[in-house]
Amino acid sequence: MHALTNLALATGSFVGTHLILSHPLRAPLVARLGARGFLGLYSVIAFATLGWTVLAFRAAPPAPLLWIAPESAWHIASVVMLIAAILLVGSLIGNPAAVDPTGTLEVPETARGVYAVTRHPMMWSILLWALIHATLWPAPRTLVLTAGIGLLALAGAWGQDAKKARLVGAPWRDWQARTSFIPFAALLGGRANWRALWPGAVPVLGGLALWIGATWAHPLLVGPWLWTG
Repeated sequence: MHALTNLALATGSFVGTHLILSHPLRAPLVARLGARGFLGLYSVIAFATLGWTVLAFRAAPPAPLLWIAPESAWHIASVVMLIAAILLVGSLIGNPAAVDPTGTLEVPETARGVYAVTRHPMMWSILLWALIHATLWPAPRTLVLTAGIGLLALAGAWGQDAKKARLVGAPWRDWQARTSFIPFAALLGGRANWRALWPGAVPVLGGLALWIGATWAHPLLVGPWLWTG
C-alpha cells in the first residue's frame, strides 16, 4: 500500500471513529455496555487508531515542501501557537460544557477568559495547531495529518453544540447566544464583554510553560528560540 494512502486511511479511521463514537453511537453503546464499558471500548479504539496514525506518519517518506513559507510567517505562527497554548490550558478550567454527577450544566452568567474568545477553546487550539503546521511545513504527509486533525476539531465543536442543545436545551442555547463559535465574534458583536477577556494567571502561565516546553522540544527553531537564537 502506498505510504500516503496508508496514512490517509489511518488518519481517517482515527477521526471517523472518534466522531462516530462521540455522537451517533455514544448513547446506544452506553445503553448496551454501560458507561465504563463504553469508555473501555472508546479508549481501545482511540489508542489503536492513533497508534496506526503515528506509525503511518513515520513510515511516509519525507518529500519536498509544496511551498516555502516566508520568515515572517514563522514569527506570526510562534505568537499564534502561544495563544493556542493559552486556549488549551484555559479550556481545562471551568468548562461550561462539563456536567456534574447529577447531570446539571453549570452555565456562568458571564463568559470569561478563553470562553469569552470562543466557547470551544480546546477545539480551536487544536485547529490552530493544524493550520500552523500545514502552512509552515506543507509536506504531503503533514498536509494529510493536519487536514484530518483540523476536521476533527471543527466537526467535534459543531457536534458538541448540536448534542448539548439537544440534551440540555435552553441553558445551552442561552450560552450559545452569549458566546461565539468563531473566536472573538461575540466580543466584536457586543455579546461578550472585553473586560472579561483576561483568562487569569493559571491559563496564561500554564500556556506560557506549555508553549516554551513544546517549542524547546520542537525539531525546528520556533517560538522564543526563534527570537533568542
